[in-house]
Amino acid sequence: MPRLPSLTESFGGSGRAVRVALAAAVGFYPAAYLMDRPVVALYALFTPIAFGVLSPLPGSGPHRAGSVLRAAPAAAALIALGTALAVTTWAAAAGMLVVALVLTFGAACTPRLASVVPGLQLCYILACFPPYAPTTLPERLLGLLLGAAALLLGELLLFPAPRRPSYAERVADALDLAAHTAGLLLRAESVDGGTADRLRTTGRELRFSRQPHGCRPTGAGRTDRALAQAGSAARRLLDQLAALGGLPPAPADTASQALLHGVAAACSDAASVLRGGRSVRGAEFLEEMTARFLDERAGEPEGRGVPPYALLRRRSTLLTVAASAVTVRTAAGLATGGDRAVPGLPHEQFWYARLPAVRLWLVRVRGNLTPRSVVFQNAVRTALGLALARLVAGSLDLSHGFWVLLSVLTLARTTAVGTWSAVRSAAAGTLVGAVVAGALIIGAGDATAVYAGLLVPMMVIAFSVGPVGGPAWAQGLFTLVVSTAFAQIAPVTWRLEEARLVDVLTGSGIGLVCGLLAWPAGARTEMRRSVAALLRATAPVVLDTADAVTGRRAEPDADTVERPTSGSLWPALHRLRIAEAAYAQFRTEAALRSDDDGPDWLAALNYGSRVLSGAYWLPPAQGAPSLSPEARRWVETAGQQVAAAALRAADLPSPGVTLRIAPLSPVLRSATSPGARSLLVDLEVWLQALAGDLATATGAGRPEPADATCRKER
Repeated sequence: MPRLPSLTESFGGSGRAVRVALAAAVGFYPAAYLMDRPVVALYALFTPIAFGVLSPLPGSGPHRAGSVLRAAPAAAALIALGTALAVTTWAAAAGMLVVALVLTFGAACTPRLASVVPGLQLCYILACFPPYAPTTLPERLLGLLLGAAALLLGELLLFPAPRRPSYAERVADALDLAAHTAGLLLRAESVDGGTADRLRTTGRELRFSRQPHGCRPTGAGRTDRALAQAGSAARRLLDQLAALGGLPPAPADTASQALLHGVAAACSDAASVLRGGRSVRGAEFLEEMTARFLDERAGEPEGRGVPPYALLRRRSTLLTVAASAVTVRTAAGLATGGDRAVPGLPHEQFWYARLPAVRLWLVRVRGNLTPRSVVFQNAVRTALGLALARLVAGSLDLSHGFWVLLSVLTLARTTAVGTWSAVRSAAAGTLVGAVVAGALIIGAGDATAVYAGLLVPMMVIAFSVGPVGGPAWAQGLFTLVVSTAFAQIAPVTWRLEEARLVDVLTGSGIGLVCGLLAWPAGARTEMRRSVAALLRATAPVVLDTADAVTGRRAEPDADTVERPTSGSLWPALHRLRIAEAAYAQFRTEAALRSDDDGPDWLAALNYGSRVLSGAYWLPPAQGAPSLSPEARRWVETAGQQVAAAALRAADLPSPGVTLRIAPLSPVLRSATSPGARSLLVDLEVWLQALAGDLATATGAGRPEPADATCRKER
């Protein structure tokens, strides 16, 4: 059942429709009736539509006004380019190919650009069609100026939308909850089920899929990367606190209490920094507490005997909480312009901290220049569709041919099935709209006063109902809008509706052909491929981490590392980013899926993130102290089992992968130092969590731990 819009959403959509309609009227009527400049009127009409409807800008009124202001110079440049390339059909089509490819692919680097890309593309589309009239460029730019200024004022003055919290504020709220939970755990060793559910729910709300488009920190710059990492670490921190609160009680542990106090302080400090406040205690405080905790754990006197397994497991889980708290505090500082130096922290985890912005953009672009990237696929599909539409419209000399490209721009979807569904609805809506508009033109004739009186109400209705009603309503009502507008610019007949219908059907057909020929399955196929590649890339990371624990592999010197990450970490991180982009698009196509019983892709992504987190934080610099031969064999065997399970899971579709890691208890007794025992439990917790993620991802369910004293990590 489709979700009905809430009252707030409906009012917000109506307010936007009124703002756009009034902005278009403010520029259109004076240009058409007082100045008698049809070209100025046309651009003054379509500029608010481009940046108010086709590109629904997110954020508050001042934020949207700023987006319009920043987009105006680029829109003027594209209008000038389109005006120059309109000299021939082939030149205009080539320009359309380049413009669409650059804009669509560039949108992957910054969310601000992504929100205005359709509007910028429309500016080029309007200008690149005949007649070739470079002398009209000043009038076109004047129309752009009038329309943009009217829309900017409307965003600032009319129907201000309630302010939504930014992503940084959402992360800060989550960290406040984490600090509160850490305080609860200081007073009691467990939390109730309601608190645990609240922790997990709050973590899920930090997903990018729950954030408005344009407000997600998906840019290539340091600030967006750090804010995205802070959100990811905060989600992981909340889940780990819920797991820590669900562990069985353990003997009193002063060192653990002190570390938990440090976690609460670091979370509160990070929340304050994200809200624009000053730091009271930086990540260094928690690092100091963690180092003290590790020293006390490693130096535990032998006379006390082997600590209970429940205590070791609680300590290990607490260390993962502390690692996430250090990560989120450091990332929060980087996101708010703090010190770029991250001494004492894993170099690979904050590889972007010291790199210049230009290099960060190059890393993002280079990482997506692969046919396996959905960003690359969407850019190529869009560019080819628009270029082909421009070529067909020019070759066939279609009247008002820019409607062909506008149809491709608005109806193309990331799957062939989705495109066909949109095209089918749009064709029916356009047909009905053309019939109604034709009857209106026949009845009103040359009475421009009728069209002038209907234009604003029609725009309000179209821009309010169209986004909610779907392609049929949007195309049908927009047909009435353009008919009432064009009837005021030049004499028209019912054949205008015939041209509109032909153009929309032509554009729909081109969009459908492109959808069938270029990656017709959308992200569904890429989801399998990218997850399989991720699982294969993480297998060496698991083995390298196990080798580092046993001291067989030396860690690289951070000062000699020039790439974002080194060794096996860089391929795994790259594959994780590609898979996350595919999953983000896949979720938008969820309504078209028929394989709901297939793999759990989110669990696979969680597995990849957990692998990297453990590789960053788990191995000590010199390996485990005094690790016995039996313990070394257990580490090597367990690591190989998880790596092999990941490779089996990569053969999708695969049967459920279940993994039963050998019990640690016999090996734990052979360890000769407290530090070795603690590190072995740390590794066991990590490997069992990875095994559980693999089982969940492949549909086998989470396996029970091999040791009877273990509790399943949630």
